[in-house]
Amino acid sequence: MTLDQKGLKKRSVTVAYFFNNIGKNHDIRLRRMNAVDEQKRRIFERDLHRPGLALAGFTNLFTYKRLQILGNTETRFLNHLGEEERKAAFANLTRFKVPCIILTSNNKLQPELLDMATEAGIPVYVTRQSSTKAIYLVTDFLDDQFSLYQQYHGSMVDVYGVGVLLTGKSGLGKSEIALDLVERGHGLVADDVVVIRRKGETMQLSASRNNIIDHFMEIRGLGVVDVKANFGIRAIRDVKEVLVVVELLEWNKEMEYERLGLDTKTIRILGVDVPLVQLPIFPGKNITVIIEVVALNFLLKRYSNYVAAEALTDRIKKVINNDDRTEGDILV
Repeated sequence: MTLDQKGLKKRSVTVAYFFNNIGKNHDIRLRRMNAVDEQKRRIFERDLHRPGLALAGFTNLFTYKRLQILGNTETRFLNHLGEEERKAAFANLTRFKVPCIILTSNNKLQPELLDMATEAGIPVYVTRQSSTKAIYLVTDFLDDQFSLYQQYHGSMVDVYGVGVLLTGKSGLGKSEIALDLVERGHGLVADDVVVIRRKGETMQLSASRNNIIDHFMEIRGLGVVDVKANFGIRAIRDVKEVLVVVELLEWNKEMEYERLGLDTKTIRILGVDVPLVQLPIFPGKNITVIIEVVALNFLLKRYSNYVAAEALTDRIKKVINNDDRTEGDILV
């Protein structure tokens, strides 16, 4: 099995989309300072730019395709200039096709500068947030928009707070196992199509559902099941970090399967290594309970650094090395 497919990424977002959506999940409110067509301007990068040098006349390295932030330093520099010098300095920005300008700390542009931006088709916004906080919030929003993502076939379930991605060949019963976990009180993130994103350069993978399929499941022999309608709001999750991958395998008596769990396997998803557990499937095997134990073992290792196989191995070594073994310590 390979999940290390090449990640996809948005090429750009419109300034209109940026303005309409940034305030939904981030503590920043933007106000329009001029009326231009925001659909014609696009943002191509997550990084922002403070154009101090460009205002001073050095535009050789001006990254004009980035969203431009004008804080106290930039606005005071403009305000201390004479009117003609101010226009000439601001023209160093408006002659480039910058996506938009954000004024922080409720700073204002001189009317003639705002007219120049409007004539050039550059949207200008203002926020009460300081430059530091505005840059942090806007970058975080753009990080989400330009993050790597890919769609995978499988089921994603929140088991005891651990995000478990179920994968395997079609027809092995991933949806049925996910449904059984939901019935036992765990939460469904996605079924059939799982969208996984890697934000920026972090090592964190977040999984969510496909918006069209939502929290519906297809169970062979039964049909479509609406998990939210049947089990209630407690049975679903919007987003969950991928912490463990469980690969379901067809039972093959010729294959050697892990017996102790000393050799930790990983699988690469969007450049991040995730712990992998491979479970063979055969009639009568309670996979649901085993997946619950997989989640509990993960929590034990993360928070207590406890691995049962290592603890048993250490105990056996101590018994072997102990000359005063009793009858109860005899190894069979």
